[in-house]
Amino acid sequence: MEKQRSSKLNIAIIHPDLGIGGAERLIVDAAVELASCGHNVHIFTAHHDNNRCFEETLAGTFPVTVYGSFLPRHIFYRLHAVCAYMRCIFVALCMLFLWPSFDIILADQVSIVIPLLKLKRSAKVVFYCHFPDLLLAQHTTVLRRLYRKPIDFVEEITTGMADMILVNSKFTASTFAKTFKRLHSRGIRPAVLYPAVNVDQFDKPHSSKLSFLSINRFERKKSIELAVSAFAMLHALDGHTFQNNNVADATLTIAGGYDKRLRENVEYLEELKMLAEREGVSHRVNFITSCSTTERNALLSQCLCVIYTPKDEHFGIVPLEAMAAYKPVIACNSGGPVETVIDGVTGFLCDSTPQSFSLAMAKFIQDPEMAKRMGEEAKQHVTESFSTKIFGQHLNKYIVNIASNKED
Repeated sequence: MEKQRSSKLNIAIIHPDLGIGGAERLIVDAAVELASCGHNVHIFTAHHDNNRCFEETLAGTFPVTVYGSFLPRHIFYRLHAVCAYMRCIFVALCMLFLWPSFDIILADQVSIVIPLLKLKRSAKVVFYCHFPDLLLAQHTTVLRRLYRKPIDFVEEITTGMADMILVNSKFTASTFAKTFKRLHSRGIRPAVLYPAVNVDQFDKPHSSKLSFLSINRFERKKSIELAVSAFAMLHALDGHTFQNNNVADATLTIAGGYDKRLRENVEYLEELKMLAEREGVSHRVNFITSCSTTERNALLSQCLCVIYTPKDEHFGIVPLEAMAAYKPVIACNSGGPVETVIDGVTGFLCDSTPQSFSLAMAKFIQDPEMAKRMGEEAKQHVTESFSTKIFGQHLNKYIVNIASNKED
């Protein structure tokens, strides 16, 4: 077994768009950790912008090769799924025909490439399912349901063709079983591999401001308006609720991934700005688009706590980053945060309402020292359970085991 663990494998990773989202963070962490285990790692993608990417993709630890960047992401702001499939298929075909064989091919997000990758009988295919895409897509009209029906069917069939399926949380594993009933009836059970965070990148904060921080991509499903409304409600509370009326000094910073190519990003940012204006707190709310890792770490160091607003989020990397930076988290009591945030110890899990979030925020305003104590607990919790070292050990074990099965 030790010999297998030390053997060097050639590993290809296929990811649709290597930007700066949570899925991309996981893929980059996977590449870094597998390379540190001595494997040869190569990422293939349809888009990689040197000015908008994680720094590790530029460090030279592993190569990043782009195919199909000329292919459209949408057609008149429609057919996003079909375009994503086209781009990933193109990447997979280029990898298969232009590169030598790999021992392991790790794919995520788009399962339609799995049958193509299986043509390389010398390679084992591992699919990381962040969340069933058919649940993320809209099925609001008859036309859209007709459009999605074959796509949803293909997603389940092709996902089941992988040699190993990994998911990012127990919540996603249970959703996987309820969604892909055919696969579940065949006894296919995905393994849980939690995403991770590099705990060493965060120094202990020397000081903090009365600032709440929200970090998310500017997408409506992230429910960032919940942070704005809760913050406005905090300001509307009776001043006697707070010692020295600290709430008057509080601010809210909303930062996150922003791509001007995406209409939703552009529209949603404007909607949030208008909401802050209507709520009368625009002068206390700061918007920062596509901040670098260094800028994000500085924001985390200075804030009082992190507000994480998505409901039923399948995992959520932001709470881990916050806790690794010694900051407590206020999140919805659903989805992935239930598995990562310890309520009352490393933060608060709340109903997804402005009232509930505002009351939790008020606790930190009243007692900033509590935020500091919770932050210490949060750092220890993440280090023990969600560090990239732990993630790398588990991922390497899965990769080596599936490779050894191939040899057997």
